Amino acid sequence: MSFNADKVKDDIVRWIREWFETNGKDCRAVVGLSGGKDSSVVAALCVEALGRERVLGVLMPNGEQFDIDVSHKLAEHLGIESMVVNIKDAYEGIVGELKKHFDAFEGQAKVNLPPRLRMAALYAVSQSVNGRVANTCNLSEDWVGYATRYGDGAGDFSPLSNLTVQEVKAVGRSLGLPDMFVEKVPIDGLCGLTDEDNLGFTYAVLDRYIREGVCEDEETKKKIDRMHKANLFKLQPMPVFPYKPE
Repeated sequence: MSFNADKVKDDIVRWIREWFETNGKDCRAVVGLSGGKDSSVVAALCVEALGRERVLGVLMPNGEQFDIDVSHKLAEHLGIESMVVNIKDAYEGIVGELKKHFDAFEGQAKVNLPPRLRMAALYAVSQSVNGRVANTCNLSEDWVGYATRYGDGAGDFSPLSNLTVQEVKAVGRSLGLPDMFVEKVPIDGLCGLTDEDNLGFTYAVLDRYIREGVCEDEETKKKIDRMHKANLFKLQPMPVFPYKPE
């Protein structure tokens, strides 16, 4: 299956321009910069579509972030304005409050708290600068639910949600992004593990299964199918009771 990265890149740039023309004329694109490939590619696409003066990068460490320099270098490379909003105090404050009500506030609820706080901060910034929030999820992550609902899964527009990881990388190369942004090993930023460590399979395997329906390891195939089914609700609009007045 062929993938024309140059054409797809141009199509996304055109789509972003048209979306902003309809949904935010003269607004800025606000992108949470993690240092990973997805936010790097989204920021670069927005720069090409809107111009660097209309793109704002927001860095949101939870205390100290060991690789935050990559995000700073991306902003410098793209020539965009950036700011740092540290969520540490908000995170520790909420965790402290929750521990008053639970014997132990741990597990997935605690892991998902930082990305939800980051999205709250991102929208606060966006509303302060007449902005629109960019979603930076890709198809591969969404397929197996590897995104936090109302955290990194939120946003006003999503350039990459129909592209696999391999396709996102190809678009990044088409944009001329250096390898340090496109090929950076994805780390979840929550518990210190790589995405592939958490998932138990590689993105290359997942992407091939999504695009070609081929997965040579039966156990991996079953795991992907199970994760996809369990997380479909994240990709659908909130169910609404279909009330019709009589």
